Amino acid sequence: MKTALLSRGLSAAALAAAVLLASCESGPSKAELEAQRLAAELAARKPPPVSLNQGVADAAAIYVAYLREAQTIQPGGFPDAESIQAALRKGSAYDADQLSRGLIAYGAIIALQSPEFVAGVQQYAIDPAQRQRMVAQIVADPAYAATLPGADAAAGLISATVGKDAIAMRAIAEAIEQDAYTIQGRSDPRRSWAITPIPNREVRLESAKTLSAVKMLPSPEESSRLFAAANSGTGLGLEPSRKGPPYTPAVVRSLAIAALGALGAGGDEARVNTEALTHEPNSEFCMDMSKLMLFQCLAASRPSYEDIFCLGRHITRDLATCTTEATQITTIVVGDPQETGAAPARTPISVTVPQATPVPTPAVATTQSLNTGPTTR
Repeated sequence: MKTALLSRGLSAAALAAAVLLASCESGPSKAELEAQRLAAELAARKPPPVSLNQGVADAAAIYVAYLREAQTIQPGGFPDAESIQAALRKGSAYDADQLSRGLIAYGAIIALQSPEFVAGVQQYAIDPAQRQRMVAQIVADPAYAATLPGADAAAGLISATVGKDAIAMRAIAEAIEQDAYTIQGRSDPRRSWAITPIPNREVRLESAKTLSAVKMLPSPEESSRLFAAANSGTGLGLEPSRKGPPYTPAVVRSLAIAALGALGAGGDEARVNTEALTHEPNSEFCMDMSKLMLFQCLAASRPSYEDIFCLGRHITRDLATCTTEATQITTIVVGDPQETGAAPARTPISVTVPQATPVPTPAVATTQSLNTGPTTR
């Protein structure tokens, strides 16, 4: 009897094991298959992650590092003629085209700090075919990016951030230019050397030209910080701002680069596209003309107080002017003496930079009279 019961128990266990084995061999259940299908469909409906390549971060890092260095040039602290020359060397050590490209790259990283803009762009990236069409349209016409949802929020961030830096540089410029007057006063102890003709004037001019031709290298730390901020959308600590159209060509290009990044189409495979978008003729022309006027100013300058003016007008002020022009719809005159009221003892040239018309080959401006103001000797 016991043997029969044991035999039936073993048979039942064997049958259960056989059923379980058969169910495993037959694959997932219908419920499991449906869950897998829904998961795959949900994953396919998500846009690709933000992707912006290291080249954009490197270009932006060059601009940010130079701006930070230029902001260390402070007025009233020139104890001797050599300190002025050191400030001129520091301020002239930039490549105009690199600085212009860096400004636009920095604008793109700023734009990616706007969750509204990133979300507005990414809603069109869920469908792969639509995403490809949008990428092609932005590359063909960068202005298309300025029509996307959230563009005003991103443009506002660019304008406010760059504008804040420009205001700081303009304040430094005004103080330096004022010091060019102050140092000529009879009560200023620096007057004795400030009014003395500068020896080897040609050497300092050639030094400025040489420094201007040296290619700038990005700081690894700054580049890493900006790369992380671009791809994460955080890290720069910017206050929200909003600015409606019209936008300058530089802002449009910054928005276009940011839009490609938000579409997941700004990575290493897209370096050709992002590099092309950092070139903007108006911004490059403004920077180039600023350098040209610096050289002309140094060529005409004789005593040290005139070099102070060249430093204030064609390095710190022109940097503020060119960056403002790149991000604001306004008419600004680069090097315009009227910006500060009375002209200095020896006034450099004034050149009006066009706002929206590219000038591929800038003509050398005619030097005006450099003896239009009173001199205290």
